[in-house]
Amino acid sequence: MPPEPGTYPQGKFEVPPDGLDLLLVRHGQSQAYVAGQTFPLVDGHGDPPLSELGQAQAQRVGERLATAGIDAIYVTTLQRTAQTAAPLVARTGLQVRVEPDLREVYLGEWEGGEYRRNVAQGHPIAQRIFAEERWDVIPGGESSEAFEARVRSGIARIAASHPGQRVAVFTHGGVVGRAVKIACGSRPFAFNRADNASISKLAVIGDDWFVRSFNDTAHLDGLL
Repeated sequence: MPPEPGTYPQGKFEVPPDGLDLLLVRHGQSQAYVAGQTFPLVDGHGDPPLSELGQAQAQRVGERLATAGIDAIYVTTLQRTAQTAAPLVARTGLQVRVEPDLREVYLGEWEGGEYRRNVAQGHPIAQRIFAEERWDVIPGGESSEAFEARVRSGIARIAASHPGQRVAVFTHGGVVGRAVKIACGSRPFAFNRADNASISKLAVIGDDWFVRSFNDTAHLDGLL
């Protein structure tokens, strides 16, 4: 029923026809790193597959988003994102697209699993990472400026290709955190704690990015 003349009720937010309804899905849990057994590398990035739990999380994501009106599905160059997207791809029949710029932040000499070990053991550089909120304190690590630039570029390309559409991007925790940071102007690591297989939503309208939700894990009840 339309509102009475002269009244102005609150309405539901709708992404305008030239905007992007963006769902950022962090990949499911990947396999554990075993000291001395470096993960395979893809373009220098550690590339572990999903764990058994991660595969179950991927199934839950596929179930959650199967009827969400997804128009396109993107993954990165790393297999854990493609494996997480696979159940949704099977349910929708959509063709997977790859956006390389939304791969995880590059960890330099700590790639291949060493980052996990060093953080767990309280390495002094690991402590600096979180105190200074920078990745490039790791030898060879990616700078905040370079990382943010490619996250912006990757999302901008997707927005330009899908005006007025809803797109699911299966990506990484660092990318989710950086995209939300860009949208709200927070400190660099404020949103670096997205759970595996969580869903965060942004609306991209021209040069403006809006946070719609962060770290939605309702579909993972009983798995976390």
